[in-house]
Amino acid sequence: MTKEAKKARKIVDKVLGKNGTAIYMTPMQPDTALGAVVGNRAIPRTTVSKKIWAYIKKNDLQDKKRKVIINADAKLKPVFGGRSQVTMFEMTKLVSKHLKG
Repeated sequence: MTKEAKKARKIVDKVLGKNGTAIYMTPMQPDTALGAVVGNRAIPRTTVSKKIWAYIKKNDLQDKKRKVIINADAKLKPVFGGRSQVTMFEMTKLVSKHLKG
C-alpha cells in the first residue's frame, strides 16, 4: 500500500464507525430536553437537525430581521442552555450536548 493510500485509509477510518457507516449516521439518544422537540427515539444527527429546523419553521422561531438568530420558546430554551436567543451556528454546538452516543 502506498503512502497516499495509507493516509486516505486513515481518514476513511476516522469518518466511518465500527460497522462501516458514517459516524454522523449513527443513531444518537436525545436527552429529555431535546426529546421534547425531536422525540425520544435514537436517531442520526442529520435527522436531529432536520427535526429541529422543522420545529423552528413550524413555530416561526427564526428572527424576522436577522435570519441567523433563533428565538427559543419554552421547549427550546432548555436545549439552548436557558438562553432566549442563539445563532444558528451556536445551535449546533448546544444541541450536540443533548445527544448521547
